[in-house]
Amino acid sequence: MVSIAVIIVVALTVFWLVLYSLFGKKEIDPETGEPVEKEEGLSVDFLIAMWRTKRLLGFIDRLARRAPRFWLVYGNLGVLIGFAGMVYIFYVLLRLALKNLQGAKSSAVTLVIPGVTIPLWYGLIGLAVVMVVHELSHGVVARAEGIPLKSVGVLLLVVIPGAFVEPDEEALKRAPLIKRLRVYGAGSLANIITAFLALLITVALINPILQPDGVLISGVLSNGPSHGILQKGDVIVSMKGEKITTLDDFLKFMNSTKPGQVVEISVLRGGHLLKVSVVLGKNPRNPSMGFLGVYPAQNIKSKVGYDWLVIPLAFSLYWIYILNIGIGLMNLFPLVPLDGGRMLDETLKEFLPEEVAKPLRFSIIGLGVFLLAVNLIPALANLLG
Repeated sequence: MVSIAVIIVVALTVFWLVLYSLFGKKEIDPETGEPVEKEEGLSVDFLIAMWRTKRLLGFIDRLARRAPRFWLVYGNLGVLIGFAGMVYIFYVLLRLALKNLQGAKSSAVTLVIPGVTIPLWYGLIGLAVVMVVHELSHGVVARAEGIPLKSVGVLLLVVIPGAFVEPDEEALKRAPLIKRLRVYGAGSLANIITAFLALLITVALINPILQPDGVLISGVLSNGPSHGILQKGDVIVSMKGEKITTLDDFLKFMNSTKPGQVVEISVLRGGHLLKVSVVLGKNPRNPSMGFLGVYPAQNIKSKVGYDWLVIPLAFSLYWIYILNIGIGLMNLFPLVPLDGGRMLDETLKEFLPEEVAKPLRFSIIGLGVFLLAVNLIPALANLLG
């Protein structure tokens, strides 16, 4: 039987071969005879597809012209937050890398893969918001600083979607340092502001209308006592006749159990109430306690009804917050081509002689790659099982 992984690889290979055969032809500059990127439309290169348009440039121009003083203050704030975030994320990754080297296996770096490491639809919504606000902020600040934009668009890198604003690189290079820094810092500032807006809406409007409603089983250990009895997506509402409403209720009950004890559990599965019995195993952390072998999470419901709307909105805001704050800060890590790396690189070249700036830049790049590698090891280990 062909594995799912093989089917996915074959499907992706066929997809990219067809896409490249249809759109991979480069336009030729009539003067130089060299291939050039299309100014508009779809262009495909090796495992990367980019769709460019100029249609949104007018909208970005109007935003930039509407409040030039605001965008000046906004850009300056982006520079301050950019350098502060750069120091913070560097410190966090350095501290965690040292722990990893000592065998602690902890990391602030998580691979963001919708449907694998994060929920599929909520992850896609969160990533879409990350990309739109980030690139729009870059574009508006660039235009407010008088730097032309060539195009905006979306891209696909193998299976990872993205968005971009394409400034005139020559004009950007000629701009004074402070203008370049404002453009670079604007993206992460927009992500951080978006994250805190999502958090504010959640705390002020969403959390007050939510209440706990049992314990959701987010996963079942394949070699655990509940395998084949409980299922991912089940909601535990009672155990041995004792009502389970919160995660604390569940943990309190489990802390009172013993290995070998038979526990009758009432669960909601597909809207139906079922009763099952599980013989508890030994808790790996405390062999004297019972072990169910599941990954529990708090299940919630709306106090005002409309669960079909309120619950997805709550989880969407949660992932918008998590992804914007995480990716926004990570983008300030001082490593080119990240915005933080560009900010530091441009600043070093501006204020230090080349014989000093060049080795310092390479040292920072080397250290940055090392810190990322050390922090990615636990994330990769968790992904591979």
